[in-house]
This record gives sequence, C-alpha cells and structure tokens, in this order.
Amino acid sequence: MPFAELGDVRVFFTDDSPAGREPRGTLLLVHGYGADSDDWVFHFPEFGKRYRIIAPDLRGHGLSSAPATGYAPHDFAGDLVRLLDHLGVTEPVVAIGHSLGTMAVSALAVEYPARVRALVCVDPAYGQTPEIAAGFPAMYEGLRSGDPYPTALANEEWCHTPASPSWLLAWHRRKILATAPQALAEAFPALYDGDAAFGVRPQGDAYLARRECPVLSCWSAAQGASASWERGLFRHPASRAEVWPGAGHRLHAERPAEFTLVVRRWLDELDRAAPAPPSALRTSAPVASPDRTAR
Repeated sequence: MPFAELGDVRVFFTDDSPAGREPRGTLLLVHGYGADSDDWVFHFPEFGKRYRIIAPDLRGHGLSSAPATGYAPHDFAGDLVRLLDHLGVTEPVVAIGHSLGTMAVSALAVEYPARVRALVCVDPAYGQTPEIAAGFPAMYEGLRSGDPYPTALANEEWCHTPASPSWLLAWHRRKILATAPQALAEAFPALYDGDAAFGVRPQGDAYLARRECPVLSCWSAAQGASASWERGLFRHPASRAEVWPGAGHRLHAERPAEFTLVVRRWLDELDRAAPAPPSALRTSAPVASPDRTAR
C-alpha cells in the first residue's frame, strides 16, 4: 500500500529498491514547503540504481492527509520516524531534504540521531538572518488570513532566477494550490516563530550544531553567503557546505544530473572513509570544512 496510517495522519509515500541487487543503504527524500514528493522524480532513476528510496508527502502536502495541527519541523520529524518504523527500516538512513525539508531532517538528526547516517540539505530554510526574518510577520499574517494562497504564491517569486526553466515555476505554483490551507498557514511560521523554532540565526545555531552526523549542504546563489556561516556549525569532519553559482532555490530540480552526481560522490567518500572515533565526532568546537563550490 502506498499509504501509511501514522496516528493522526495518513501519509502517502513511495518505496523503491534497486532491481536484482541488495541496496547500499536507504535514502529518505523530504520535499519542501508547498510541494510534494514528485520533486524527486528527477533523481529516482540514478539514486535507484544503488539505494532504497523512500519519498513521502509530508502531512498537509500532496496526497497525504491534512490534520488541523502539527506542522512544525519536529512534527514532520516524528512522522518520518513513524514511517520508517512502519516500513521496518532499522538501519540509519541518509536523509535528503529541500528547504522546509532540511529543517525536518535536521530535527530528525538531532532528536533521533540513531536513525540518521548523514544529511543532505538543499538550499536550507534555516539560517535566515534577523534582517530577512524581520519581514516574516507580515507573511504570517497573510498566511493566516483565511486565504493563504496569495501570500504563498507571492513568496514563490524569489525561488527562481532568470535561468530557471519556466515550467518549474508553473509546476510549483500548481503544487502550492494543491497544498492544504492549514499546512501553508502553519508550516512556514513554525520554521521561524516560537521557542522551538530554529530557522533564524543566531537563535537556531545551537540546535543545528547538535547535528553530529556528516552534512552536505548545497546553497543557491541567492543564499550563498550562508554557506560560510553553516561551516562554523558542523561537528563531523566530512561535512561540507557548497555554493551553486547561478542556481535557484530548487537547484536539485534545475540541475538534477549534477545534483545526483554530487550527492553520489559525497556518499562514496563516506563509504570509503574509516569510521571516525567518537572523540572526532564530539569536538569542543565546530569543525570547519574547506570552501568547496559545485561546478
């Protein structure tokens, strides 16, 4: 069945494994705000040659049900754990998230560290500066006005560059319109507003620094300055923060072949590396990674 009953939510998911071979591990693919798991269809063929792929629609998105509440990153992380349990996945997964999905998988890594081997974070929603976050309350008001769609659609404009394909903008406008209004109204504010939110720096820095697994983050051109900031939070020496020149917010959809190649090579590096002793993973100060720019 492509649906899982997980307490208060019915989650749609796909679960695919390589044909005729044992997978090298499990990839958990988590989409962003106002989107769905179809965001990853570009990557299924290549990743599916090696890995088991689990791709859910988050609550309130896509074909999953839309409870009245439960749209904070920690809620999404809890759903992901319950889905892994439902599917009998006991080994640590590589969790790949985009935008809001990066905060869901980061919460997964912090709150359930035994379930996560590594993270890939695509143009993260976290790391917003106080100057940018100062404009968010007006968005919260629009999203909670009873009709969140105009505000959510207006927010979509910054996600693209002049080089972004026009079909990508049209596709995601339709995805937003298919997202439950309560999900749009609550999920965005939950990233940045409230005591448990960790999307704005410096308030969220301490929480993100608790991610002890390797992290590969891929930042768009518009948010490239955040890569240097994130390097100061990494705990694992294999972590990297890369800037993708010219890329828009959905860089994984704009450049899918490049994205899958970058991720596969990084995972291959992790496979080749000897297991790091616990002392290497729990340093007294964050370990900075070299400046690596994707080409």
